[in-house]
Amino acid sequence: MSKAIRIRQHGGPEEMELVDVEVGAPGPGEIRIRHRAVGLNFIDVYQRTGLYQMPMPLTPGMEGAGVVEAVGAGVTHLKEGDRAAYASQPPGSYSEVRVLPAKCVCKLPDAISFDTGAAMMLKGLTAQYLLKRTLPQGGLNPGDHVLFHAAAGGVGLIACQWAGRWGCS
Repeated sequence: MSKAIRIRQHGGPEEMELVDVEVGAPGPGEIRIRHRAVGLNFIDVYQRTGLYQMPMPLTPGMEGAGVVEAVGAGVTHLKEGDRAAYASQPPGSYSEVRVLPAKCVCKLPDAISFDTGAAMMLKGLTAQYLLKRTLPQGGLNPGDHVLFHAAAGGVGLIACQWAGRWGCS
């Protein structure tokens, strides 16, 4: 048995409960990961409150980092014992152990802690999308100006640091 946070209905934080869950073997294209750290994000609150409708019961959480316990058939970029991190649907990182699609998981370099790996993925992917995938097409160039109204959060902090390194002001 493993532990996970579950909600059975939308609502406040009082709806979250710690429960025992059975975690099976990964299927084709999946991995099973034992979390060492998980990320906390506003999307988790949106899902819990019902702003973003999700099937119930729900184990929240969109990102985590840990050690790969098992890999399913066809998974070639990860192996048992690898340090790994992810940000992905379906939710479920508020758990000790979970199974998820391997395509959403990457190896975590030894130089990056589990805590940092779990905290950076969703915010880093969002910052990368905003800076490199949105208008102007192809992303920003040196000399372009960037304005973030809320650079105190994770996405804004990462985006402003990257933009500065890329020569934006």
